[in-house]
Amino acid sequence: MRFLVSLLLVFILVFLFWPFYHIYRLDDALGRPDPAALESLVDLPALREHTKERLVWALGLQGSAPVAAEPMRWLQQGLQRAGEAALEDTIDIGWVQGQLRDAVAAATERRPAYLLAAVDFAMFESWDRFLIRLGRLGYGETHIRLRLDGLTWKVTDIIH
Repeated sequence: MRFLVSLLLVFILVFLFWPFYHIYRLDDALGRPDPAALESLVDLPALREHTKERLVWALGLQGSAPVAAEPMRWLQQGLQRAGEAALEDTIDIGWVQGQLRDAVAAATERRPAYLLAAVDFAMFESWDRFLIRLGRLGYGETHIRLRLDGLTWKVTDIIH
């Protein structure tokens, strides 16, 4: 019985520190010049979807507000399709690398800037979601949301 309790305790401790290892991996990948080092640590479709949701909310396009005239509905649908295509083209692994490097540089005075020095807060949101805050709360911080995908924690959202 004691062995099972010890094994369970070890499992819980490994699970609690597992995302921090992936923060270290993310920091290492950001230090490399090639953005391809980030590919295994980023979920691009989820990142695009979360960015799209925030843009729709910010532009007031959420909900099903009735559009009075048929041409206005066509225009709105065309803008949404063009926006989705622009997101597909813009949000790539190079964009992610630039966003993370800029956020790290803004959050820490250390030069060269590295992710581990910029982390001010890191905590589980749920068993499969982890939140990292770069910089002090209320001072232009950036939040990075990780989600457990198989055995790897992946970046699914960058919130400025």
